[in-house]
Amino acid sequence: MHNKYFSGILFSLIFAVPAYFLGEQFPIIGGPVFGILLGILFAGFHRPQRLETGIRFTGKKILQYSIILLGFEMNLFHVLDIGSQSFSVMIFTLLTSFLVAWGVGRLLGLDRDTTTLIGAGTAICGGSAIAAVAPVIEAKDRDIVFSISTIFLFNVIAVFLFPFLGHLMGLSDLGFGMWAGTAINDTSSVVAAGYSYSPEAGSYATIVKLTRALMIVPVCLFFSLLNARQKSGAAASTFNLKKVFPFFILWFVVASIVNTTGVLPLELSHFLGSAGKFAIILAMSAIGLNTDIRALITNGLRPILLGLSCWISVAVVSLLVQHLIGLI
Repeated sequence: MHNKYFSGILFSLIFAVPAYFLGEQFPIIGGPVFGILLGILFAGFHRPQRLETGIRFTGKKILQYSIILLGFEMNLFHVLDIGSQSFSVMIFTLLTSFLVAWGVGRLLGLDRDTTTLIGAGTAICGGSAIAAVAPVIEAKDRDIVFSISTIFLFNVIAVFLFPFLGHLMGLSDLGFGMWAGTAINDTSSVVAAGYSYSPEAGSYATIVKLTRALMIVPVCLFFSLLNARQKSGAAASTFNLKKVFPFFILWFVVASIVNTTGVLPLELSHFLGSAGKFAIILAMSAIGLNTDIRALITNGLRPILLGLSCWISVAVVSLLVQHLIGLI
């Protein structure tokens, strides 16, 4: 790892350690929530510029590494079972997100690119989906900023709101994991909300979310072909599978295969899984440190209304489909 990352990682660790112990004392809230809270509280304070690269690395890459580590505590057959159960719920939530984004976006007078990006961010995996779809549809920087800000605003809200609503509705660990995994936008928020609810719900939510993230490939391919068709006589599509495919999911599967074979001692598997859970808290702290709540809220009311409409619709449809197929 490059030296330029260490100072930012260590700075994030200052908030992650107390968040971990607070999570141990108040498990109903959980370490990830405390991590993002502490990060947000101190996000507005001045800090040296040299920390920024490491903080961004922690919020993105270490989060991916944490998910890989979680695989060492999971059984592959369990992963495949949960992933297949969630597929029908995912199809309905994905269609709901894009249809609501298109309809409400037109009512609000938003342009096609903003509605597409917010729809993709809600349907698939938050900022990662927006980052993948944006070059495919050739979105402007302004639309990307509005979309990512809107999605992240609801990510932060979801971390606190979903566990509370889950307990209020009396959802099982599987029910909540399925709900969080299909209805919360970003991987980080899904993992944080899931493990705040219970370790089992966190495992379910992570598997469902990683399965859902794979939808980024067909969605990007669809918009790439659509964009190419709309540009009469234009050059070939800008779709690049290598750029958009979430490869850390493959490593998560590899880790779960290793654990399923039983070649690792139980103590080592447990240690690696625990390291992954702490790394989640570390990543949440970094994400909190990079969150400017005032900037998110002031970026514009119409994108926020669109994001809210998509978010509520997807959350409701997820629960309805689960109820219809007998999961809750």
